[in-house]
Amino acid sequence: MSDKVAAFTDSTWDQEVLKSEKPVLVDFWAEWCAPCRMMAPTIDALAAQYDGKAKIGKLNVDENMVVSEKYQIRGIPTVLIIKNGQVAEQVVGVTSKENLSKLIEKHLS
Repeated sequence: MSDKVAAFTDSTWDQEVLKSEKPVLVDFWAEWCAPCRMMAPTIDALAAQYDGKAKIGKLNVDENMVVSEKYQIRGIPTVLIIKNGQVAEQVVGVTSKENLSKLIEKHLS
């Protein structure tokens, strides 16, 4: 995981994600999930591309059940884009960097 990718947890969620002034892309993932591992380079690339413009991070669903249940994460990888504390976009499954880039761009002000 790149040093630009934040590691979100149940305890940091409100401060890091919901109160963020920038849009936040959250990758819900788990160690054992092969499709999640396929997404890792995409998430790293987005973190570098949007450094300073948006917050990009990951949340391990096995270690952070409270947030995972709150957002009803049933399949992983799931990517949420959260703006102003609300879910603005959701993508379930592996997707392209281009697709996620378009979603982030929509929410940059």
